[in-house]
Amino acid sequence: MLRLIFVCIMTIALSVSAAAGEVTIAAGVGLKDVVNDIAAAFTKKHPSVRILKNYAASGVLAKQLDGGGNMDVLFVANVGWMNYMKEKKHVDPATVMPFAYNTLVFVSSNPHGPATLNDVTKLNRIAIGSPKSVPAGEYAIEAFKKAGIDKQLENKLVMARDVRECLMYAERGEVDGAFVYKTDALHSRQVTVRFTVPQELFSRVVYMTALTVSGTKNQDAKDFFSFLQSDEARSIIRRHGFVIR
Repeated sequence: MLRLIFVCIMTIALSVSAAAGEVTIAAGVGLKDVVNDIAAAFTKKHPSVRILKNYAASGVLAKQLDGGGNMDVLFVANVGWMNYMKEKKHVDPATVMPFAYNTLVFVSSNPHGPATLNDVTKLNRIAIGSPKSVPAGEYAIEAFKKAGIDKQLENKLVMARDVRECLMYAERGEVDGAFVYKTDALHSRQVTVRFTVPQELFSRVVYMTALTVSGTKNQDAKDFFSFLQSDEARSIIRRHGFVIR
């Protein structure tokens, strides 16, 4: 009888294990909160699916994929990095689509900080994400050049590994201010948004998403990717301050 019970238990355990799925999500650090909430909503509908998350700057995620990193659903913070992923055949081109849009703002712990982009030239230390791997930094540099203030700022810039580190420098007062996404600024009580960078000075901030090549072979990943386009997911995206179109 004990042997029969043991066999039954093992059979049930193996069945549960076989039914359980796993999805690995890779996203930019600025998407951490919204992706966490979307993942939580998805797992309520699919309780047997385990969601693994990998948050890093888009350039870091690219290096991980170049090195054979395992990812199913990918989010990057600009079109350039997604084009790179397509060129390297890391993603399925047929699944590439916009996820959400954002705005670039300047934040400071000083309530009397600069009110315009030109005012930033009077500061001494300004944080931006490293433009080599952080799209927010790329957008900032693009705006500096178009506004004609890049030469005035080049020796004042403090490079951060990602947007959240950039925000942290401003919160601690280690810099006079920082260029971050509006959605990141909304999560901070230590800084205030001093101004929004004029949209005509830089490319529109668009987050792109796609299934990786391995993700297209994972039904749970495909289900999660489809969930991103649901009304529930879109509601979560808007709640976090992002724009859908």
